[in-house]
Amino acid sequence: MTRFLSFRRLFTIIRKEALQMRRDRITFAMMLGVPLMQLMLFGFAINNDPKGLPAALVAPAQDRYSRALVSALELTGYYRFTHPQVTATEAERLIATGQVSFVVTVPSDFGRKVIRGEHPQILIEADATDPAVASGAIGTLGTVAAQALLRESGTEAEAAASAAQKLEVVVHRRYNPEGLTQYNIVPGLLGVILQMTMVMMTAMALTREIERGTMENLLSMPVTPIEVMLGKVLPFFVVGAVQVSVVLTAAKTIFGVPFVGSLWLLMLGVLVFVMALVVLGYVFSTLARTQMQAMQLTFFYFLPSILLSGFMFPFRGMPTWAQWIGETLPLTHFLRLIRGVMLKGATLADIAQPLLTLTGFAIFFSLLALSRFRQTLD
Repeated sequence: MTRFLSFRRLFTIIRKEALQMRRDRITFAMMLGVPLMQLMLFGFAINNDPKGLPAALVAPAQDRYSRALVSALELTGYYRFTHPQVTATEAERLIATGQVSFVVTVPSDFGRKVIRGEHPQILIEADATDPAVASGAIGTLGTVAAQALLRESGTEAEAAASAAQKLEVVVHRRYNPEGLTQYNIVPGLLGVILQMTMVMMTAMALTREIERGTMENLLSMPVTPIEVMLGKVLPFFVVGAVQVSVVLTAAKTIFGVPFVGSLWLLMLGVLVFVMALVVLGYVFSTLARTQMQAMQLTFFYFLPSILLSGFMFPFRGMPTWAQWIGETLPLTHFLRLIRGVMLKGATLADIAQPLLTLTGFAIFFSLLALSRFRQTLD
């Protein structure tokens, strides 16, 4: 026997590790799936210069100058007028609920002032809760709008030098006039922290019982699957409550993030969101056999949630297929809820859609967890 190195023994150990890796399908899938996911998301889905942003148009006159202005804004690629003719009241509701990123208001006397050379004005209201969304689109406004107006009036050649004086674009950055990044990031961090801790800790709850060999004792008790599930997940609500208190206190005292909405409405959204997360973690615990596998499943879920929810990168700037995936993530809807309540002062009617969606997630994950737990019992 070779004392230091035997290729035969080495090959045997390599073969043994390969067989063990093949049996651990979750780990093997993570080794292949995570790099592919990062490649696809960073390569195709992430965009720091979002275009095709939904916009609403308030233009009572609808004259040829207004239409030329709207066409020019659409040609920049930043604006997509999903609501081309709404009232001021409807536009306010659309931007408050997050259905549009911009509201372009063209006064009824806009065309008359153009003809008279009285330096007309237009108003651009931008949802600045995410400063990255509004920056690129706002930067193109002045020149593009002025040139469109000059082309329509037939004076582009002689008045190109004074294009900026022909039209005044008034920009109103709603909800975050200073464009401070922490106003967008800090509220979103609450959802990210809750997701990271709630899902991971709950996912490890059942697998810990399996690894320690106490699952048999648990199953021998006169309890039902729903009692086991509630007993596992309810203690984590206390942890979640502590995290919510810490983050909200730091947001107000350290970062100066405004809170213009209802605290009780925010707590309702947090409660539903935490319920969806802990039940999702319980689903992961029924899929994994070890705590390591539970952590791997959590990480595999955590990565697309961070990238596709609108936390790090503008949600509207992603391609349509990425937005569809993002809509299936609870974090996406919670970010809309918490930013709407904290920064916009949203009411229950304004956040009804994300709140109902989070409730649907909680119910679906609960049914799936109960179904998976019965299979684990078998």
